[in-house]
Amino acid sequence: MPMTAPDYTRMFTPGTAFSYENGTTGTLAPVEVGELALPTGRIVACDPFVNLGTGDVQPFTVEVAPGRYPVQAAVATLLRPGAEPGPRPHTRVAAVRLLVRAEPATSWELALLPGQDPAELGEDEFFGYDVDAGTGCFYDASADSAFPGTEDEEGPVWAAMEAVGDGPAVFFAEGEDGHGLAGFTSGWGDGSYPTWIGRDAAGEVVCFVTDFFVAPVGPDPSA
Repeated sequence: MPMTAPDYTRMFTPGTAFSYENGTTGTLAPVEVGELALPTGRIVACDPFVNLGTGDVQPFTVEVAPGRYPVQAAVATLLRPGAEPGPRPHTRVAAVRLLVRAEPATSWELALLPGQDPAELGEDEFFGYDVDAGTGCFYDASADSAFPGTEDEEGPVWAAMEAVGDGPAVFFAEGEDGHGLAGFTSGWGDGSYPTWIGRDAAGEVVCFVTDFFVAPVGPDPSA
């Protein structure tokens, strides 16, 4: 069967811990990326340094009401066995969510593009977007041409990314006509990553989450 979603609620809970087989441990903490305007409610997720402005990326088939929605990153701080925490911790963006409603998600489904059918997926397969420049993003479909210069390594997206400094590698770019773009590094780098839609008990969309496969978080063992 296709890949199933882990417990993303725990990913965005401060202090959630995980570990790898090599003994490296991780602790997750939510970081605010910015408030994203969605004037059409049609959401695009992609690598902005590859796809933004090309017109080649379609929005997801599930839309939300036009509005402004917060985007948050689940940032993992990693520590090797026997190492002491330093002044510049090793962090990775584990997942990012666009929060539509402040309600718990009780079910998850893959965010799809037109023409994609989950019934065609094999064991543990998923539909996702390709990352070739180590970066992902969310933006409204109407904003695709609002960030000129990106393809030439210029403009607001590049400026916002370069201004990150030593902090968690997330950024918010302001484009033309009030459009925004929430950007973030993609976990360990290039690859293909799924976006999931969380729904509440009434079936309403509460969030979109892109998973970068950094944190192997399952059910809370204390529950």
